[in-house]
Amino acid sequence: MRDQAEKLRLLAQTIKQQVEDDLKKHVLIPPVKKNKGNIFSKDSNTRVIAVTSGKGGVGKTNFTVNMGLALAARGQRVMIMDADLGLANADVLLGVTPQFNLYHVLKGEKSIKEIITYGPQGLMLIAGGSGIQEMANLPRKEIENFVTGLGDLEGMTDILIIDTGAGLNRNVLTFLLASDEVVVICTPEPTAITDAYGLVKSLYQRQPESNVHLVVNRVENAEEADITATKLIMVAERFLQFPIGRLGYILDDPSVTKAVKSQEPFLLKYPKSLAANCVHRLAGQLLEPREEQQPPSGVKSFFAKISKLFSL
Repeated sequence: MRDQAEKLRLLAQTIKQQVEDDLKKHVLIPPVKKNKGNIFSKDSNTRVIAVTSGKGGVGKTNFTVNMGLALAARGQRVMIMDADLGLANADVLLGVTPQFNLYHVLKGEKSIKEIITYGPQGLMLIAGGSGIQEMANLPRKEIENFVTGLGDLEGMTDILIIDTGAGLNRNVLTFLLASDEVVVICTPEPTAITDAYGLVKSLYQRQPESNVHLVVNRVENAEEADITATKLIMVAERFLQFPIGRLGYILDDPSVTKAVKSQEPFLLKYPKSLAANCVHRLAGQLLEPREEQQPPSGVKSFFAKISKLFSL
């Protein structure tokens, strides 16, 4: 009996230690390291990252807004472009009201700098609106003038995050194909995994060299995140021979819903929440230099690709 009691006591201590270790990893907000400028060099082009998902309702825009704030906290100059034509609501989550969008730039009524809306921590927002659709109908000369004007953004921001729509429509794929990197948001739900794979497959068929990262959102724990990510990554490797990077996960957290209702980013409303801590860690991962990573192509190149793809 004494041996059994001793074994139970040791087991309880082991479990307690594992829980404490897990809390240290997933609850405490890591120290923020300030980075001056882009991770490549002081004079390098803007890094363009598109955030997307196979289906709606998985937290794509919430991730975009709070990731932007987390990157800004690390000394990055960050700009978000809301390119979700169906449910453009990055402004709502940021608590700002843009007066102008890309349409006004296309029509020559405003410069690109004049349509920027500034949010918390200096985070910049460009509302896309109908201007994105208008790009497909412009004469070539006007497109060239438009792209030239967008070059002014190059020195203003280190990272441009494109919040795309969800699904497989032409607008979404155009932004994904033109970006330096793509972050796919997925949840553990089977339908979300299936739709995310469909999106990845469609992207691969058009651009096999795409640089894709996976973030699993609203997971109960690290194990559930690992199972979900492994399913998607293994299927993509087996049937497409397409490597997907595992960026990380965000724990399910009621603070997120509360923050949305108050129209504030949860990173600011609940800075010590589980979700905020996870996003801080993901930001650190995103800024970590990787040997295989190509230098960013920049804002002007991004919009030139957009214009070309829309004209096809």
